[in-house]
Amino acid sequence: MLLAFKIKLALACAAGLAGPLALAPLAGGLHSAAEAGYPAPALVEIARGTMAYRESGDFTRKGQQSDAPLTTIRFDRPFAIMKTEVSATDYQACVDDRACRALDRDVAIAIDLPAVQVSWHDAVAYAAWLSRKTGDTYRLPTDTEWAYAAGSRFRDDGIAVDTQDPSRRWIERYEREQGASGGQQPQRFGSFGVNENGLADLAGNVWEWTSTCFTRNVRDDAGRTIKSYANCGVRIAEGAHRAYVSDFIRDARAGGCAAGTPPNNLGFRLVREQPSWTDRMASRLKATFRSS
Repeated sequence: MLLAFKIKLALACAAGLAGPLALAPLAGGLHSAAEAGYPAPALVEIARGTMAYRESGDFTRKGQQSDAPLTTIRFDRPFAIMKTEVSATDYQACVDDRACRALDRDVAIAIDLPAVQVSWHDAVAYAAWLSRKTGDTYRLPTDTEWAYAAGSRFRDDGIAVDTQDPSRRWIERYEREQGASGGQQPQRFGSFGVNENGLADLAGNVWEWTSTCFTRNVRDDAGRTIKSYANCGVRIAEGAHRAYVSDFIRDARAGGCAAGTPPNNLGFRLVREQPSWTDRMASRLKATFRSS
């Protein structure tokens, strides 16, 4: 028996070195969800490409408020992100498993409603739990990933600077953000439509946590960023406008929004990490031995 096992292992390794596709293929790209026995969420693959992106954070120049620079971001590899926000029912499964903090009593538990009033830490805990359940690795998207996936739903928060009267900048920002609330009560999935990438409800009335920290940046006379200070106790939440929210806050309407008009609801959707070559090989070897 031991000799036969060693022969199988040697043959499998040789096949893997000769060509990774010689072994059992991945089922829909989810290399271990079926093995773990827990259903994977519906995902959308975002193709590689580029987009114009307004950098996040606070920028100053010559001691005065400055608009954030507009740059071009590039994604050389596709990535997979949830089609909808995490539902209240799915989050409740994590609560029932004692891996997530309970939702507030006024949050409706339903499979077609998003989990809302969750903090950044709650979202991270759910991602870790889902990763254990499925065998895949899930995490919050970065702000650049969220913006790229959002496509035309991403709102450029650049505002022209009035050096004579900075208050005009503040008023313009307030008025623009007030007009993008979408109502306070979370709506059923699909209520805010689907974007060109196939993602539902982006920039609706649920703001979504990202992994990106709030930064304060100093620019020189030429507009180059020369200093940057990160505050990871405050994270970016994306929605109808960009918001900066303390990571422990569950309801930004009650306080804790570091800048701008606070979000109506805080929720999240997750990115699934692409498995490494070694992870894929290990999964295929495991499948080969189980079928033999």
